[in-house]
Amino acid sequence: MKPRTLLLSIALACFGLIGVAMYLQHVANLAPCPRCVIQRYAFLAVGIAALIGYFTNSIKIPGAVALLAAVGGLFAAGQHLYIIAHPSFGCGIDPVENFLNKLPTAHLMPFLFESYGACEHADMVLGMDIPQWSFLWFGLFTVALAWTLLRSRKT
Repeated sequence: MKPRTLLLSIALACFGLIGVAMYLQHVANLAPCPRCVIQRYAFLAVGIAALIGYFTNSIKIPGAVALLAAVGGLFAAGQHLYIIAHPSFGCGIDPVENFLNKLPTAHLMPFLFESYGACEHADMVLGMDIPQWSFLWFGLFTVALAWTLLRSRKT
């Protein structure tokens, strides 16, 4: 697959995953926690950067930004999995939630960026916890973006 086509695929997957998050929140009534919202920001950053890389002649800078966002999302999903594995650690209403809910994006688009759930309570979809799915997707995006950047260096 060509690097630009891969970037478009990554962007579309990220936007699709945001759509799944919206469905789970607004139709299945699953409340997003602070780590979920951070992962949404990361998916959007990966998607937007990958889309910019697709539409520009140089994919190096947008690809690197997307890669950094994917690694950040991987870290956020990993934190979320740690919290689930150690419920006494907790998350709930914490400084991260307060910070996220005070961001302008939370006020402009609360349907997407407002946090009001507890991190310890992750629901399962198709046999895996939601943060496990996020971790898997961010891992795939990290590998694909690293491959894309390495391949673009050779050309």
